Amino acid sequence: MALAGDSGQVDQQGGADRLPGLDEFLCFAVYSTNLAFNRVYKPLLDGLGLTYPQYIALVALYEEADQTVGRLGEKLFLDSSTLTPLLKRLEATGAVTRQRDPQDERQVRINLTAQGRALRERGRAVRVSMQRATGLAPEEQRHLREEMVRLRGNLVAAEHRD
Repeated sequence: MALAGDSGQVDQQGGADRLPGLDEFLCFAVYSTNLAFNRVYKPLLDGLGLTYPQYIALVALYEEADQTVGRLGEKLFLDSSTLTPLLKRLEATGAVTRQRDPQDERQVRINLTAQGRALRERGRAVRVSMQRATGLAPEEQRHLREEMVRLRGNLVAAEHRD
């Protein structure tokens, strides 16, 4: 049986017996790009006292205040066992509050504090630095992001089909 990289192609030059190289795997390109992103983000976010997951949680809260932990987890693709400790750390730093929903005690609502909102302004420099670090024009970034979102959607759909 011939194996192909996750691009789904078998090299015609090497024939059916040729195994794909690591650089031919789409999943490795995404994985290694994520690692490169993290290496650039780390010193920028260290200056804010944040990890990347904390940073994206705050960005999601800037977009929509007063979210439940469940709603925030859906947006961030994080389960509650990962998200809850992250939110507890943000609460300990004074960036967010966590409170039980008075209408439904099972729900915990997350809100930014004044300190958390102040991080937004400081975080703008992070976004500008990251946009510059990609070396891509704004239109290229938009197109690539749209394709990545489409890819993620396809993978999520495939996960639920199987």
